[in-house]
Amino acid sequence: MQTQMSEEKEKDVMSMYRETRPREFFGEKSNTNHLAWSVLVMLLALAFWLVVALAAAENQRYALATKACQDHVFPAEIDTSCLKQVKSRDHWWQHVGHALVRMGA
Repeated sequence: MQTQMSEEKEKDVMSMYRETRPREFFGEKSNTNHLAWSVLVMLLALAFWLVVALAAAENQRYALATKACQDHVFPAEIDTSCLKQVKSRDHWWQHVGHALVRMGA
């Protein structure tokens, strides 16, 4: 009889505990679509990398077109150390804009 009473009390206490427990703990379930955000971050990183690469390529192309890195000793040769550090336009966005506008030319 006492074991039955103690089991009933335990059931009552456990039912009270279940009712006061929050339905979801923080971090148990997320409403954020992590896959979509991860893909977006990866695409933004790729776009940033492509813009940086495009600016560098257009910088070198324009330096070669204007002969800014022509070797002084051998005029038919190109100074490769100059080509690595040349700044043929003032800003990076000028390189990107010029490359995008004159893409096919």
